[in-house]
Amino acid sequence: MNSESIPNFEGAVCPVPLRHHDTIVIGHGSGGRMTQELIQEIFQPHLASPQLLAGNDFAEVKPGSASLSRLAISTDSHIVYPLTFPGGDIGRLSVCGTVNDVAMSGAIPVSLTAGFILEEGLSTSLLESIVVSMSNAAQEAGVQIIAGDTKVVEKGKADQLFINTTGFGWIPEGVNINGSRAKPGDVVLISGTLGDHGIAVLAARGELGFETEIRSDVAPLNHLIQAVIQAAPNIHVLRDPTRGGLATTLNEIACQSQVCITLEESRVPVKPAVGAACEMLGFDPLYVANEGKVIVIAPPDEAESALAALQSHPHGRDAAIIGRIGESPKSRVLLNTRIGGTRILDVLAGEMLPRIC
Repeated sequence: MNSESIPNFEGAVCPVPLRHHDTIVIGHGSGGRMTQELIQEIFQPHLASPQLLAGNDFAEVKPGSASLSRLAISTDSHIVYPLTFPGGDIGRLSVCGTVNDVAMSGAIPVSLTAGFILEEGLSTSLLESIVVSMSNAAQEAGVQIIAGDTKVVEKGKADQLFINTTGFGWIPEGVNINGSRAKPGDVVLISGTLGDHGIAVLAARGELGFETEIRSDVAPLNHLIQAVIQAAPNIHVLRDPTRGGLATTLNEIACQSQVCITLEESRVPVKPAVGAACEMLGFDPLYVANEGKVIVIAPPDEAESALAALQSHPHGRDAAIIGRIGESPKSRVLLNTRIGGTRILDVLAGEMLPRIC
C-alpha cells in the first residue's frame, strides 16, 4: 500500500502483532499500528504481489515483449449497493470492471491499483470476503494488484465500502480500436444477454417484489476479447455497455464516429426472466446495466469470424449479430422493432438504477 498505509509491506523491519477486530474502527485509518494490522490481517494475505511487497509508494510495470509498446490506463470507482448480490460482489465488480475497460482498447491488462474507503462499523469478515473475491477475480483475469491504499471514515459518512481501481495494460503493435472508428457497412455484435447485472442487483435489494434466479454477468472479458481479436484482427470498436446499457453506449459510439447505428430488436438477446422483470418494472432492457458484455463493431467480412470466436467462449455463448452501421442520420441510434416500425433510441435520461456499479 502507499505511505499512509504501511511503510514496509513485508513486515520485516516493523512486524506488528495482529489483533482481530470484528468491525472497522476509526483507528484503522490512522496510518499507524492499527492500519498495519488491518493490512496484514486482511489485504496482504490475499492481494500481495512483488510490487506491493516491495513497500514503495510506486510500482514498476514493464511490457511483456517488444511488440507491446503502448500503455492503456483506465480508472473507475465502485459504489454498488448492496455490497454482495447474486453472481458477484463489489470486489469482483471492481476488478472486472477495470480489467474490461482496459481490454476495450484491445490491450492486454497486466495490473491494477486499488483504493478502499472503509466506513467505521464495516464487518471485517465481510471486508475479507470481498478482498478474497477481488483476488479470485484478478487470478481469473490474469492480472496483479500492484499498489493500493486504505482510508477510514466515521460511521454515517459513507455506505460501508467504496473501491477505486486503476488498470494498466499493453496494446499490441498494430491494434487500433476506439469509439471513433465505426464505419458505414460495419456489423454490430453483442457478446450475450442484456440487463442481467442490473436486475440481479435490484433483486438483491428486495425491490422486485418476487423471487428470481437472475445472476449478475460480472466477469473479466480480456481473454474473450483477445480471442475475438485473433479471429477478427480488423475490429474497429469494442465497448462494454455498463451504466446506461446498450442503447446509451451505442449513442456514445454513434457520436464519436458520426454514423447511424441501426439495431434489430428481434436479434437482441434478453433472458426471459430479465425481460419479465423489466416489463413489470417499466424498464427497457436496452438501458439496463451490464458488467460482463462487450459490443463488437467489425467490418462485414470479419463479422462471422468474430461471432464464432465469441460463441466459442464461456462468456460469449449467447452472442449475436444485432445491427449495422449506416451513414445517416449521423450520431443516431435506431431500432427496427418486432412489429415492423422504427424508433429512435436516445441516451438514457437521468438514473434508472442508482448505485448499480
